[in-house]
Amino acid sequence: MINHLKRGTGVLLFLALSVSSLSALDLIDVWSRPVQVEPSRNYDVLHYRVSLEFDLENKRFKGSNRIRFVPLVPGLRTLELHSEGLEVSEILDSEGQVLSFKQAKKSLTVNLPAGRNLDEKVEVDIYYSGHDPEKGLYFDGPNDDFPLIVTTDSWPDEAHFWYPCYDHPHDRVTTEMIITAPAGNKVLSNGRLIERKSNPESGTETWHWLQNQPISTYLTMLAIGPYLRLEDSYKDLSLCYWVFEGDEENARRVFKHTPGMVRFFNDLFGYEYPWAKYDQVISPRQGGGAEATSATLLGMKVIHDPDPGLDLNWERIIAHELAHQWWGDLITLRSWEHTWMNESFATYSDYLYMDFAKGKDVGDWILAGKINQYLEEAHNKYIRPIVFNRYDRPEDNFDSHTYPKGAAVLHQLRWILGDQVFFKVLSHFLHKHAFEVVDTHDFMTAVKNVSGRNMDWFFEQCVFKPGHPVFDIGYMWDSGEKTVRLTVRQVQDFDQGIPVYTLPVRVGITTSRGTESHLIQLAEAEESFYLPTVEEPLLVRFDEGNHLLKEVIFHKGVVELLYQLENDDVPGRLWAVDQLQEHLETPGIKEALSRAEYEDSFPGVREAIRLLSSE
Repeated sequence: MINHLKRGTGVLLFLALSVSSLSALDLIDVWSRPVQVEPSRNYDVLHYRVSLEFDLENKRFKGSNRIRFVPLVPGLRTLELHSEGLEVSEILDSEGQVLSFKQAKKSLTVNLPAGRNLDEKVEVDIYYSGHDPEKGLYFDGPNDDFPLIVTTDSWPDEAHFWYPCYDHPHDRVTTEMIITAPAGNKVLSNGRLIERKSNPESGTETWHWLQNQPISTYLTMLAIGPYLRLEDSYKDLSLCYWVFEGDEENARRVFKHTPGMVRFFNDLFGYEYPWAKYDQVISPRQGGGAEATSATLLGMKVIHDPDPGLDLNWERIIAHELAHQWWGDLITLRSWEHTWMNESFATYSDYLYMDFAKGKDVGDWILAGKINQYLEEAHNKYIRPIVFNRYDRPEDNFDSHTYPKGAAVLHQLRWILGDQVFFKVLSHFLHKHAFEVVDTHDFMTAVKNVSGRNMDWFFEQCVFKPGHPVFDIGYMWDSGEKTVRLTVRQVQDFDQGIPVYTLPVRVGITTSRGTESHLIQLAEAEESFYLPTVEEPLLVRFDEGNHLLKEVIFHKGVVELLYQLENDDVPGRLWAVDQLQEHLETPGIKEALSRAEYEDSFPGVREAIRLLSSE
């Protein structure tokens, strides 16, 4: 899901944040939020069969939900469901016997006629109606921008606003959606369409969708309206784009990369796309996108006239939502403290796709932007562990710690394990836990089983602890010994619970003879390393290759910064631009920046200099 996070086509600048600003981390006290735990349950839902008839003009729907479940305890006497804003009229068991029930504001309790045995399959039919729900299902239009439509957003626990259910992610179910709507509308839901029937006597059509692989309730969806359905495919997989009349040309341009994305993720994850089809449907209720199983709802701004910046941004979002079909849908977080199992993996996946499709410079720029997005939150709002069980609502954890920080942590893990092992871990994890709920410890076990390495130390400091390393770095060149003495101090605020990090780091030393790389191992708050080199460096690069989530205070002279501006990779050149702000009055600096503003090969660097010049 990408909905509330900031997005745009502007340059992603490197933040020059002072270490002292970490003292502002108490702006939001996330530790005062209540501790949440995975709820216990006494039954397991197997299947929902939702049959609804919609009156779009009056924003009403009515019908039933047949729930098939098995008790997890012997002698089960009541079925406790989530239901909000729905009016239940009758409940029957499988033999047609009327069951008593009680409705509260957010729940529905069904009294079973006799204690049900452990693992006995039980069915109840709940008849109900709804009118213009507060959440979960939305009636919109008609207006100048779109016709009269219905769309849903069941995330994170809002499916129960349109059908009674057990609305926590750790219960996976199969579903049927049998939806009757006025003729002239199309109906989309999860899975495959098994029947479309015309009802001439009522002027309606009934669409019957079957999702026969288990999913969580927040991944169920509906879209109803006079959509145009643009057809595409990847091999035998149906790929359709549900848009409004007049948007066909732009839609085909915007969505044209979808087949290639499917191929890329199939190969990258070592797991073929797992669902019956993949649809992307326009919804006015989305700012970015919201994944559902076998479908994604995308905001209306995805359809736009040709614009390189917007095209690039939406291509990334489309890749992110598609990646959720594996990360979040095929495997699903067990409870909301493990949001990173969905969102960090999808966020890292959109970087991986853009790096592949647009090249390393764009990939580096996007990853640097993700890190800066997290750093902005860390400095101006709060820090917390990535896996975090203190929240008022699940939405609280869908922040820049879950999205970009988690993605950056995965990038670190990939570098430490190596590409071959890292992607083998992902494939193993998906195959082992397909159609299951998972938590972080499941992933940690997969890392151990595939790599043979105990990486608990990595997860402890990077996932279960708050914050990130802040490195204060200096170096001296010893011409007699032909060595660079590199001093690394970790200066993060340890009082905030941030650890001293144990991490490998690659240091690149560039001279007139080329670049030598040295792998060092950090383990202490302050350390010195003696690195051999044949002559005085032109550039010393800490974390060569940009593998680590970090902040760096690197004391460099103007000559080295100018060399870095002209010769480093994109993140290094952006960092040099940022550092040169402090030397604008030094002779030659403005001229060098002005030259780079027109000559640098990457637009993001040129734009960063333009923004600096305009201040």
